[in-house]
Amino acid sequence: MRAEMENIAEAIGKSLKLLGQRLDWETAPHRLEEMNAMIEDGDLWSDPARAQKLMRDRQMLMDAIETYKKVERELKDNVDLIELGEMEDDKEIVAEAEGSLKALKEFAAAKELEALLDGEADGNDTFLEINAGAGGTEACDWAQMLQRMYVRWAESRGFTVELQSEEPGTEAGIKSCAYKISGQNAYGWLKSESGVHRLVRISPFGKGTRETSFASVWVYPVVDDNIEIEVAPNDIRIDTYRSSGAGGQHVNTTDSAVRITHVPTGIVVTSSEKSQHQNRDIAMKALKSRLYQMELDRRNAAINAQHEAKGSAGWGNQIRSYVLQPYQMVKDLRTGHETSDTQGVLDGDLDAFMAATLAMDVAGKSRAEAQADD
Repeated sequence: MRAEMENIAEAIGKSLKLLGQRLDWETAPHRLEEMNAMIEDGDLWSDPARAQKLMRDRQMLMDAIETYKKVERELKDNVDLIELGEMEDDKEIVAEAEGSLKALKEFAAAKELEALLDGEADGNDTFLEINAGAGGTEACDWAQMLQRMYVRWAESRGFTVELQSEEPGTEAGIKSCAYKISGQNAYGWLKSESGVHRLVRISPFGKGTRETSFASVWVYPVVDDNIEIEVAPNDIRIDTYRSSGAGGQHVNTTDSAVRITHVPTGIVVTSSEKSQHQNRDIAMKALKSRLYQMELDRRNAAINAQHEAKGSAGWGNQIRSYVLQPYQMVKDLRTGHETSDTQGVLDGDLDAFMAATLAMDVAGKSRAEAQADD
């Protein structure tokens, strides 16, 4: 077997080993049997939240077991085919098996990264907030570009995207928006996006000048029902107000918008659905998620490192730079990962940036170390 294929097979083997470690392969079949037995318990659905969590955990375990078996099986089959083809001097078989082995390497590497999403809240749904920085119309337009980018990324993964609130800009774009994004490992993938995003381009608003705009992104997990977050009634202030926007498919207009302020921390959350009762429920869930994120930040240094550059949306705090003029480049300032396919990124092609940050965090590098290496 050629040296290139030996290296590919070795890389797949390393991914397989990590998958096995994360899955705890020796005990996985036994754990699945236990879950199957629990599902057969007639009293399980008397507690819907517990039942749903069990079903979700069972499906994730089944998927992980199937992935491990698939990689193990296809690695062996393709290596055997290459060796057989070389013995019989059948170049067609060798070429086909080598192509399959290369594809398997990419698949295994992607699954290896997914297996690293084992933080306490990585598997949860997530809230995502975008706020325009200083700069008026330019910044509001940039915030709307980011809004489109993240919605497209989420939809490309089959995630459910729900608009929670949106405040339009005075002339164009948006001042802020908030979404709930639901899907497997939604928070685990998106958490690396928290921080300030910087855009450099020629102004599309008739100025013809080169402009720099900032917008901040904040991601925090949706709190599971089995995680209790106590919020004292005396610690919150609830305001009801009229929310109106410019209309369109992403904007709700309602008389029952709700704003909840958590006095001790200064956290403010809003919701502008059509039902005041629904608004209050959504806003309380968002508040609890924010408080839970604060607790995660205190306990988890890796998550805290992702938010260290949050700060104000301006110079010195950005995590990623999007340059459209005088050249085309998107570069992550934490990992050094970059691409000239700026349109692809703005259309939602973010996986490579998220994967690079995830790998950096697992390797234990700080943001400063990653920048020093660049």
